[in-house]
Amino acid sequence: SMLTTRRVLVEDIPAVRELASRIWRSCYPGIISTAQIEYMLERMFAAAVIHEQLGNGVVWEFIVSDGQPIGFLSFGQEGTSPAVKLHKLYLLPAFHGRGFGSRIIEHVKEEARLRDASRLLLTVNKNNANAIRVYERCGFQIAQSIVTEIGGGYVMDDYVMTVDL
Repeated sequence: SMLTTRRVLVEDIPAVRELASRIWRSCYPGIISTAQIEYMLERMFAAAVIHEQLGNGVVWEFIVSDGQPIGFLSFGQEGTSPAVKLHKLYLLPAFHGRGFGSRIIEHVKEEARLRDASRLLLTVNKNNANAIRVYERCGFQIAQSIVTEIGGGYVMDDYVMTVDL
């Protein structure tokens, strides 16, 4: 099936928020609590947050299959290091298991190389076995284990995974 990406523009922010809430509410129960899902959705996908990132050089893209947005991703330069960070990569559950995630990661690797990055990195919840498997298949390895306090009494319990480009 045709898989493409297109840039998210300011006027697309409501559509991103809607996709995020559909995906998170179907994928994260069992990984984190419902209360934490709602807390993180509000925090990470607030319109103002996305708007600010778009203005700060973070690239947000829709993942499009046969003309329909089926997910989204975001990535950007990681500080001053020669690395690009894949901040977000989310697909509607109906599209999991079709190799789309791997194809999108190849696209991000290409974008990172165009920016002269020597490394691509990401963080993933330690209990998200499916995502970890996809990333490992794409050459990522676990580099470290981190716990980040995010307020509200919640933490993100993640692996940092990296791949050399």
